[in-house]
Amino acid sequence: LFLAEFRTKQDHDLFICIYPSYVNCKKTLAEGRRIPAETAVENPTCAEIRHVLTVGGANVLMENEMYSREWNRDVTFRGRVRVQLKQEDGTLLRHDRII
Repeated sequence: LFLAEFRTKQDHDLFICIYPSYVNCKKTLAEGRRIPAETAVENPTCAEIRHVLTVGGANVLMENEMYSREWNRDVTFRGRVRVQLKQEDGTLLRHDRII
């Protein structure tokens, strides 16, 4: 299920974007990893990221987009996850409601 429809730019700004490469221990920083390799996981998928965040209580959207640094264009590497971090009034969600 891919949802990418935001009603307004304000709706769009409530979410951050997570590509699987951001948390992939097999990627280098130059290839797009954004967290330490020791805390990253091996070859995560968008579905896995969505599942973990949903179980944690986060409001999550999936989009069928390709990360610009991903060299492999295979369909298994497509997708990104958007996670809501702000409420409609612009205030941050409470940390216990995100994960």
